[in-house]
Amino acid sequence: MIFALVDCNNFYVSCERVFNPALENRPVAVLSNNDGCIVARSNEVKALGIKMGVPYFKEKPFLKKHGTAIFSSNYALYGDMSQRVMKTLAGFCDDMEIYSIDEAFLDLSNLANIDLCDYGQQIRRTVRQWTGIPVSVGIGPTKTLAKLANHLAKHGNGVVDLINCDNIDSILSGTPLTDIWGVSRGYSNRLATGGIGNALQLRDTDDHWLRKALGVVGVRIAHELRGQVCYDLEHSPPQNKTICSSRSFGRPIESFDELSQAVAQYVSRATQKLRKQKLVAGRLTVFVMTSAFDKKQRYYDSQSVELPVTSSDTGELIHYALGCLTKIYRKGYKFKKAGVLLEQLIDKDRVQLNLFDDVDRGRSGKLMNVIDKINSMQSNAISYGAAGIEQKQKWKTKFQMRSGRYTTRWDELAVVKAR
Repeated sequence: MIFALVDCNNFYVSCERVFNPALENRPVAVLSNNDGCIVARSNEVKALGIKMGVPYFKEKPFLKKHGTAIFSSNYALYGDMSQRVMKTLAGFCDDMEIYSIDEAFLDLSNLANIDLCDYGQQIRRTVRQWTGIPVSVGIGPTKTLAKLANHLAKHGNGVVDLINCDNIDSILSGTPLTDIWGVSRGYSNRLATGGIGNALQLRDTDDHWLRKALGVVGVRIAHELRGQVCYDLEHSPPQNKTICSSRSFGRPIESFDELSQAVAQYVSRATQKLRKQKLVAGRLTVFVMTSAFDKKQRYYDSQSVELPVTSSDTGELIHYALGCLTKIYRKGYKFKKAGVLLEQLIDKDRVQLNLFDDVDRGRSGKLMNVIDKINSMQSNAISYGAAGIEQKQKWKTKFQMRSGRYTTRWDELAVVKAR
């Protein structure tokens, strides 16, 4: 087997730079929801010593001093750019696995007779030309080695091939355990007790000892480091057992009306995901909580309901969710977060009907299908009144420094001015 892992470099930052070339070679950082923490950093920001996940307010003066461009997360833009990258990569192989929003494994087994490094550079050039996103390519006989090769590629010329490699032992001996795909810090500590401190030592460790220390997972990692394939491409990701939709509010909520709007919106998001995966839910849970830092007024509660008939109808689930919210709402509390959890998920074609069900399921399915099609062309073109009017939702998550959603909204298209 020949695996190639293609990983987008500093993906969120790269997406911002595609539509704003002035950001090239300038420090750029992207923030989490409510502009709380730094979740993406350009190489320039990393060089300043800024760590991943640090609160923005702590580093704000320092970043401003160094002329750093700061952006709120722009998930609509990042998701669309990811799809463009993946469509481009699909043209370079017969089979691929989309591993995350910015990573994909490619099967290059039918290209054994070509120069793999040259092919990797061709992938990089094409993705950069067609999408504007820089990528690194790691090539190996297993997924684990391809992942390691990609890590090395980010610090070199962008492509590393560990199949045609004469110094693989030297590379593995210089690779700490935490740089190996699948080795957590806990696994690393356990291995350290057995005198194992790098990838080479892990590769050459006795299987019997590994099985006792880490179980079958540890044995598979060692086999992958030896070039034995234990993880093939996954074509169908495992079906979700739950779907959760929740966000922290831009400001604390006290009124039931605002809290119910937020819950209704979260139900809309969750049911949209549900229908996209052709699933229905049999159980719904609503939870609310105040700020974890509010020592005087701390509150958390949840309420669940078993649906009489499994469903993915947004209106129906909003009805049940607001019923749950009524039972857990407490007047006078300042709520910081709420969420909806859908459970007992099954395929929509396996719905068990109820003799006393008074909902027209056929009409419901057609209505949801029409709404999803319209919203696929314009995000939130149709929404439920229970979620309130978007422009008046002062509780919504803050994105005060968000760039334009250039590829998914007509009213935010990039503007080019001729001089």
